[in-house]
Amino acid sequence: MGNRPAELAALLDSVARQDGDAVEVVVVGQGVELTGLPEGVRTIELPENLGIPGGRNVGIEAFGRDGGDGYDVDVLLFLDDDGLLERTDTAELCRRAFAEDPELGIISFRIADPDTGATQRRHVPRLRASDPLRSSRVTTFLGGANAVRTSVFEQVGGLPDEFFYAHEETDLAWRALDAGWLIDYRADMVLLHPTTAPSRHAVYHRMVARNRVWLARRNLPAPLVPVYLGVWLLLTLLRRPSVPALKAWFGGFREGWTTPCGPRRPMKWRTVWRLTRLGRPPVI
Repeated sequence: MGNRPAELAALLDSVARQDGDAVEVVVVGQGVELTGLPEGVRTIELPENLGIPGGRNVGIEAFGRDGGDGYDVDVLLFLDDDGLLERTDTAELCRRAFAEDPELGIISFRIADPDTGATQRRHVPRLRASDPLRSSRVTTFLGGANAVRTSVFEQVGGLPDEFFYAHEETDLAWRALDAGWLIDYRADMVLLHPTTAPSRHAVYHRMVARNRVWLARRNLPAPLVPVYLGVWLLLTLLRRPSVPALKAWFGGFREGWTTPCGPRRPMKWRTVWRLTRLGRPPVI
């Protein structure tokens, strides 16, 4: 969004320093003019902020083949503009991981604070998050630091534009898992990123609640929808948010039921079992 020029320059430099073949880069400006970027970086300037999934979908389509279906590349990296690739072999690690496992569809990187090296619990996409240095199969991924095989987008579509912010990664992850793809959390693929709280965004509580309802309505078998949302309602109350935050949350929860959520494609029951075996049944 044009408000982190120094951080973006550092990120692009860390991408340019990757070992192996050069990484083609597209920067999407969300309602801002993009200037001063390195030579060879493609830019797309949108007239307005489309939100996280909308902007990323524009970036995805920038790699589409001219005049035909499919993509010019096999894998896409998505990196937050205030992040920094710690190592120079991350791109090569990605290439190797996808080449060695044809069923691997998505890789979630580890996000670490540049000063302390610590990884926030919320940045480990599994319930057992006490050891962020342990890689594993997971059921979702981190939106600001990941790699996705373009075959996944070809098969299940892109991120849900209407979500704007929050839970768009889980929506894509559930659709990918339902189509038979696997998702890995890789502790050795690191994006340095300052420690932040998601609630810093003014729309956080409303969007989280609204999109949680949309996520369930779009993807879960009907009997699991009230269970999933009931669990998250209880967890929200147990966290004892402030009165304004709780009011915004319930407003978003109501909005999730009363507004269109996009196409409903409930996952197969075997996918529910698969998620359960991976340690995160789709009720939490």
